[in-house]
Amino acid sequence: MLWLYNFGIFFYSLIIKVLANFNPKAKLFIQGRQKLFQRISQEVSPEHKHIWFHFASLGEFEQGRPVLEKVKEKYKEKKIIITFFSPSGYEVRKNYPGVDGIFYLPLDTASNAELFISLINPEIAIFTKYEFWYHYFHLLQKKDIPLFLISGIFRPDQIFFKWYGGFQRKILKCITHLFVQNETSLHLLEKIHLKNISLSGDTRFDRVFENASSVKGVPLVEAFVGKNPVFIAGSTWPQDEFLLQSLIAQYPDWKVIIAPHEIGKSHLSQLEQLFPSAIKYSQLQNASVTSNILIIDNIGLLSGLYQYGKIAYIGGGFGAGIHNTLEAAAFGLPVIFGPEYHKFQEAKDLISLKAAISIRNEYDLVKAFENFNSSNQYGKTAKAYVEQKKGATMGIMLEMEKYLS
Repeated sequence: MLWLYNFGIFFYSLIIKVLANFNPKAKLFIQGRQKLFQRISQEVSPEHKHIWFHFASLGEFEQGRPVLEKVKEKYKEKKIIITFFSPSGYEVRKNYPGVDGIFYLPLDTASNAELFISLINPEIAIFTKYEFWYHYFHLLQKKDIPLFLISGIFRPDQIFFKWYGGFQRKILKCITHLFVQNETSLHLLEKIHLKNISLSGDTRFDRVFENASSVKGVPLVEAFVGKNPVFIAGSTWPQDEFLLQSLIAQYPDWKVIIAPHEIGKSHLSQLEQLFPSAIKYSQLQNASVTSNILIIDNIGLLSGLYQYGKIAYIGGGFGAGIHNTLEAAAFGLPVIFGPEYHKFQEAKDLISLKAAISIRNEYDLVKAFENFNSSNQYGKTAKAYVEQKKGATMGIMLEMEKYLS
């Protein structure tokens, strides 16, 4: 199976090079890895031990950030390296302060893993939620370097739990300690005879709670919303936006903030065609605001905008899966999203608490909106849920400290 895995990595590298000719993300993926080892060798001293945090993308960074910042706070003398697999994580957080290096992760080949690990000389490695790379994991185990998975979540339909998933199970067995989000994950891992598993919960609750507790105002947005009720649509995709069009037309007394997941020119142009009266965030400084619709055309602002909202719509539910519902819930907003939410425990929990509603069409959307508009209790329930679930970071730190003396 290793030869098939290696072929898959090789084939992926070829495909991404082809896509780089016309796909901006693929282009960044390739460009960010050019002369990568040369850059690492110039910026990182292999004589020093490093704590290595790896994140697949921006969402995983925010998820693992409470642990990262707790390590920074408690072990000020330690040096920290961060890697990302995806451009959407690296490009947004490449200037994150207080660490000793931020890089793309080289593709998982035996030679790349050997060179990368020799250059950063990790004391321990922490991966968030997923990404299971055979050569990196195997080499860390071989060198007796502790490897942690935090906020892991597993489902019965994953290859680890199939009769033909022996190779993937072998990767999991390289992990020193797994911190998982729910009991389902714990029981699944126990069934394949893995040990050193802790039911720690999800560190995202710590992150969103902290964000809601220390959020700063956004003056331009405050001026835009005034005293109107505010509906916030976060991380939206085109199918979400088409649905929102009819809802927004029915409630002209509401202010609406749309923060699309992609802010490329073509998508922004499409949004402006859907909502011709909208104003973009970049235009607020130099324009008199007469519109009730604001389009956020930058990255990194959304998590603080929920402070102004009353009801939130979370995008992605008509595609691969919904985006972050917890950021909105932490501010006391009930949430609405599409049908693809079953991979997300917090979405299922919020639905069971009646603080979230899944929709399939325009009729469902209007009905959900009217339901949440009828009472503030739904938002209070969402906020209480987040507060109840926080605390995963502390449990993870207690175990990791055994390896960070």
